[in-house]
Amino acid sequence: MDLKLDHHTQDDTEVVVVEGEIDVYTAPRLRELLIDLVNKGHHHLIVNMEKVEFLDSTGLGVLVGGLKRVRAHDGTLDLVCTQERILKIFRITGLTKVFGIYESVQEAIDKRKSKQS
Repeated sequence: MDLKLDHHTQDDTEVVVVEGEIDVYTAPRLRELLIDLVNKGHHHLIVNMEKVEFLDSTGLGVLVGGLKRVRAHDGTLDLVCTQERILKIFRITGLTKVFGIYESVQEAIDKRKSKQS
């Protein structure tokens, strides 16, 4: 399975849609996209992982790296994920305490807006 990446702006937030497998072979493409978005001034990101079928430690590292990058600009990086097998990885690694993990893009946007006001 390959990795498909897409992104669009929704309510002042850049939404990155990821589909496929995030592993040692495909993670560099996601890393490049996150770096590019931050460099272009997008500091509030949501990574929609609803169609991610596999995530390994390299993929986790890319997400953590992206989070550090946006936080350097007082930004946010939240995740949309409802798949139990992917959520389990975040729970085991303790990353549920680091990332905001939501059931929909709209929920993530609403939560960020409520924190700002």
